[in-house]
Amino acid sequence: MIRLLLSLLIVSMTVLISSCFKEDELIIPHVPGNYITDTVALTDSYQYQIYYNLHDSSVSASNIRSTWDLGFESSPEGWRVILNTSCFMKSAYLSGQVFGMPSDTTGAKWLFNPSDGSSDSVAIGKWYTANGTDTLGINRVLLIDRGVDTKGNPRGFKQLVVDSLSHGIYYFRMAAYDGSNQQSFSIVKLSDVNHVLFSISNPSTIFSEPVNYSWDLLFSQYTTLLYTDAGDPYPYLVTGVLLNPFSVEVAVDSLSAYDDITFEKAQSMNFSKQADKIGYDWKIYNFDNGTYKVNSKIIYVIRDTKGFLYKLRFKDFYKLLNNRLKKGYPSFEYQKL
Repeated sequence: MIRLLLSLLIVSMTVLISSCFKEDELIIPHVPGNYITDTVALTDSYQYQIYYNLHDSSVSASNIRSTWDLGFESSPEGWRVILNTSCFMKSAYLSGQVFGMPSDTTGAKWLFNPSDGSSDSVAIGKWYTANGTDTLGINRVLLIDRGVDTKGNPRGFKQLVVDSLSHGIYYFRMAAYDGSNQQSFSIVKLSDVNHVLFSISNPSTIFSEPVNYSWDLLFSQYTTLLYTDAGDPYPYLVTGVLLNPFSVEVAVDSLSAYDDITFEKAQSMNFSKQADKIGYDWKIYNFDNGTYKVNSKIIYVIRDTKGFLYKLRFKDFYKLLNNRLKKGYPSFEYQKL
């Protein structure tokens, strides 16, 4: 009887003690996605801007790059007005000049938007003074050089004065180079895009970039600053990839093998939101034969708008069309980590 009671006591204590310890949680191993290869069609004249979504392996939107001229920052605190750098646009402040009078560019300092996305040095610059929650223009007359179209033809000049930003609406005026054809316009901010876009050629059609969380990479020509052998800076049109400034960031690795970039390794890398961090130099131009060669050893680890990590490398810049290799068709391979 005593032995029976003792046995029952031992069993009860074992059950009680074991119930006090939580079972080990099952850890699901991280499984990377499939390898995906895709190509975007800028065409050999680089006429398109293509917004690409990594998560869906799809083009969110595309447009002929000369479709628009000005981009109006659309975030709640935004006030900046950007130029379409894919057309080599630039602007100059016409000091002491009056809107609607002929422009005089003597001594004008022409400015380009920086390709790295730095917001403190945009070409149009700070055009306002603060007045409570509104901003009022300082009657700053700017001359806009619209750059060139997809065939390299000049697109002309326009005078611009940004008058105000009130209750989410930009108000501005434009005129021809000689001051004629004065017109007033307004642009309403949209809550879910980076910029609302304006076309000088077609001002009645207002459109915007795609919704800011719907794309990660912009394939396009854009203006950047290069340097001569003597170290002198000069602006130049290049073709490459810009990041979505909404939340996309990238890390670069040119030493590791592609297959060695894992989810764990990617998490320890240094990421940057610099807009042109991927840029254009994943390809090298051969001046002897006039062709581009892609450097597939450069690996880009991208954190997309949804927070997922991808590794990406470029494979080619040409596509066979009608038995001829055509440039302007960057192909790339990537994988969700």
